[in-house]
Amino acid sequence: MSDQKIAVVTGASRGIGRAVALRLAKDGYKVIINYNGSEAAALEVKNQIEQMGGQADTAQCNVADFASCQKFVEKVIEENGQIDVLVNNAGITRDGLLMRMSEEDFDRVLDTNLKGTFHMIRFVSRYMLKQKKGRIVNMASVVGVSGNAGQANYAASKAGVIGLTKTAAKELASRGITVNAIAPGFIDTEMTAVLSDAVKENSRKQIPLGTFGKPEDVAGAVAFLVSEDAGYITGQVIHVDGGMC
Repeated sequence: MSDQKIAVVTGASRGIGRAVALRLAKDGYKVIINYNGSEAAALEVKNQIEQMGGQADTAQCNVADFASCQKFVEKVIEENGQIDVLVNNAGITRDGLLMRMSEEDFDRVLDTNLKGTFHMIRFVSRYMLKQKKGRIVNMASVVGVSGNAGQANYAASKAGVIGLTKTAAKELASRGITVNAIAPGFIDTEMTAVLSDAVKENSRKQIPLGTFGKPEDVAGAVAFLVSEDAGYITGQVIHVDGGMC
């Protein structure tokens, strides 16, 4: 195994995923920047990492696709020999009231947010088991704990991620692999930028610290959970939400 540690971050071309990729690169990891949409955005993150003196590769893969995830992980192993860290960050929203929500909108969110996390853990863990070590961090959400009107699909997917995290932690612990989740609250990203000022103001009132978080706040929690300092922490959900939940 190489001394160079390899971190795979899904949905790393923007928002929280981008911040996580930049932070792990700063901490010395070679980062595999997974994206599904914009290659240009992923290459921008890669360039930023290389300008910092770090190493990164980009790789397109729709995490909702089982076979694509298998090929993606096999390619990373073939080119790098190992995967030390997996951050399951890829996620989408299709908000709407429960009674009006289409089956397609429900399924698409579950397929990406929950099944995508399952797919990646399934294929990456087999290599981590051989290595007898590894760190997996799954991106949940405060709404996966508290629920949120208009987000039945998203809240269900993130609650599922929490259950999946706790189960994977128990199954993989004997081989030195930790599995934890982070539950961000309102973080200032493209996903929250589309909200109206009234919704933002109402949301801010629910946050004891009185402000939205930054993607870097979440990235800091990821950096801790994948570090040596967190070696005895597994199966946990770390809230990065300004005290909301």
